[in-house]
Amino acid sequence: MKISYNWLKQFIKIDWKSEETAALLTDLGLEVEIVEKYQSVKGGLEGVLVGHVLTCIQHPDADRLKITTVDLGNGLPVQIVCGASNVAAGQKVPVATIGTTLYDKEGVAFSIKKGKIRGQESHGMICAEDELGLGEGHDGIMILDDSLVPGTPAATVFKIENDEVFEIGLTPNRADAMSHLGTARDLRAGMLQSGANVELITPSVSSFRVDKRTLKIDIDVKEPKLAPRYCGITISGIEVKPSPDWLQNRLKAIGLNPKNNIVDVTNYVMHELGQPLHAFDAAKINGKIVVQTLPAGTKFTTLDDVERTLHEEDLMICDEKGPLCIAGVFGGKKSGVSKSTNSIFLESAYFNPVSVRKSAKRHQLNTDASFRFERGIDPTITEYALKRAALLIQEVAGGEITSDLINVYPKKIEDFNVFLNFNNVDKIIGEKLPKDIIKKILVSLDIKVNSFSDAGLGLTIPSYRVDVQREIDVIEEILRVYGYNNISFSKKLNASVFNAPRNEDYKIQNTIASQLNSQGFHEMMANSLTTASYVQLSEQLNDDYNITILNPLSADLSTMRQSLLFSGLEAVSYNINRKNADLKLFEFGKTYHNYLAGYEEKKHMSLFLTGNRNQESWTSVQKMSNFFLFKGYVYGILSRLGIENTQNIPVTLDVFSEGIAIKFDNETIVELGVIKKSILKHFGIKQEVLYADFDWDLILKKTSTKIKYAEIPKYPEVRRDLALLLDQNITYESIYKIARQTEKTLLKNINLFDVYEGQNLPEGKKSYALSFTIQDNSKTLTDAQIDKIMGKLQKNFETELGAVLR
Repeated sequence: MKISYNWLKQFIKIDWKSEETAALLTDLGLEVEIVEKYQSVKGGLEGVLVGHVLTCIQHPDADRLKITTVDLGNGLPVQIVCGASNVAAGQKVPVATIGTTLYDKEGVAFSIKKGKIRGQESHGMICAEDELGLGEGHDGIMILDDSLVPGTPAATVFKIENDEVFEIGLTPNRADAMSHLGTARDLRAGMLQSGANVELITPSVSSFRVDKRTLKIDIDVKEPKLAPRYCGITISGIEVKPSPDWLQNRLKAIGLNPKNNIVDVTNYVMHELGQPLHAFDAAKINGKIVVQTLPAGTKFTTLDDVERTLHEEDLMICDEKGPLCIAGVFGGKKSGVSKSTNSIFLESAYFNPVSVRKSAKRHQLNTDASFRFERGIDPTITEYALKRAALLIQEVAGGEITSDLINVYPKKIEDFNVFLNFNNVDKIIGEKLPKDIIKKILVSLDIKVNSFSDAGLGLTIPSYRVDVQREIDVIEEILRVYGYNNISFSKKLNASVFNAPRNEDYKIQNTIASQLNSQGFHEMMANSLTTASYVQLSEQLNDDYNITILNPLSADLSTMRQSLLFSGLEAVSYNINRKNADLKLFEFGKTYHNYLAGYEEKKHMSLFLTGNRNQESWTSVQKMSNFFLFKGYVYGILSRLGIENTQNIPVTLDVFSEGIAIKFDNETIVELGVIKKSILKHFGIKQEVLYADFDWDLILKKTSTKIKYAEIPKYPEVRRDLALLLDQNITYESIYKIARQTEKTLLKNINLFDVYEGQNLPEGKKSYALSFTIQDNSKTLTDAQIDKIMGKLQKNFETELGAVLR
């Protein structure tokens, strides 16, 4: 939220530097993130002076140039070469002196330097409108009032406004501070606490009166729960035109583009008082104004020229023929103010925050008005803001007020009553505050003190403070105005130490994260909210199990994820599209399901691998990551967790084109493999992606924290190799199992180091080259023992697999 300091000073007479004010606002909870300079003309016309053209003669070497001498008020006329056709002696003109910085239409700076133009020296530039940023005209130089004194700064002539703008990081609970008035209220409370005696000055509406009663538009509120208060008035005889400079400058300072005087006034009052307003072209209203909901499916075209399908719960501002505006959110195309408008119906209302929030999210509209209505505005200011806007419209657009102000307010929105216990204040704050200071702070916040006793205060909280409804909220208000920095604290620090089990989730998670980081993996964090349609990419995911958000921020963030796969692929796609195609990613996250038996939330760890193994280098040949490398990472994690003696079974997830599942104690703990190309295509990924899904909750139960160790063997190990000719359907896993069953004690390791298929082999055959490591921890093996073991292995391979020794 942007707050103009000049605008703020209209509510509080303050001469503090902006840094001091920003510091106080931040201490009050309205954190000022940055203070920016604003000038109604970029550069502020610094260095531009009023000049008096003394002489003007034709340039000897250029038909379109003239040589002038100009008095800049210092008694030393300067020569300036000018190309404008309308320059003449005796004129008062704006002159950009040497060293002045000006800005072109695109905002690019250029500096005025001493130079020669066709052989003639030029000491400055006589400027046109657009060169100074004062307009679009470039037909010739600007001719100023003849009464101006040479040397007068142009900034004073054109009344350049210099302002400072606070960028406030407003928290959602502070709906009361969404305006200059709201910010000024807080600033006043803080200044009173700091000893400054200031008053809050609000714009007067005492001059408001009805001029004629010639254009009455009745109001019928059919949904009082959704529109508890609705006010309206008509103004006739207006002229729609650009706003005056002061109004445009106020809006530009806070980042708004001026449109016309009517719309600008409604925006001005909204940012001034926090009350959104809407102006309808009165000539386009048929009959009376009706505030109601419409049947689902009703079509309505908004100001952005988009046809929208209404929901049955959308509150609409209608006339007797149809909808005119989505209440509190966005106006309609057919009823908006245009250049031909000469009479308006001006609306000021308080709408139900929940209703506005739902409509805004439903139609994916986020406007300044909805931003305020969604959080809750001040219901007591509705009529006052309408009068303020009406008077401003008369000031900038003329016209007369041609109807009584209609105020439909069947049930008053009551203030909140709270009892504040002094003992609770002392206990929560940690320091005993004087009772008179507590009372003073509350009064400065417009909180009415109804009763005073030794025990506490009976308070009435204004209805616009929707975030202050409990005693603890009041204590927080007292503390933030008193100042967190003013609370003393003990230098003694107490801490509790407790024993935690070694296999706590976060400890194991950190251990595995460190291991993966050392292997080149990067941890990612994805949103648990995702796109509902992702479940259609897998037959094993079910739409019925989706947990949908009641008021989603967008369609892409409407559902709790059932799998970590798709959010991971979004990250992979995002990186690949930005030339980062070699990826190693992992994530700890949760999945969410709405099963018939109830909601289920499970923790998983996901691994993603794609692209090249290593960065490109002249010292090594580039190799693509493959399944076996990925499998090694997975087994490395399990080994670090003490999970061994696992089994490989066919993968069950249908998102894989090929892969395996790893079981431990007859339960599947990991599934890994190559993602199907059809799924990758959905994310625009053209390269192979490997994915592993760890059931982290189950793994935590299986993790062993016991450390096993053994002495390093004293006796040497022996390696023997076999080259086997096998059928193509024989897997390495089959060989591994047979080898382990054949020799359970002395066979330490089995390694497949070469696979060959192709020429010189019979059809349907492949060759596996394997190494077997044999070792006895108690003695040195003899050749006879080694040959006996290798013979058994060869025989079993031949018998069970039909292998042939090559």
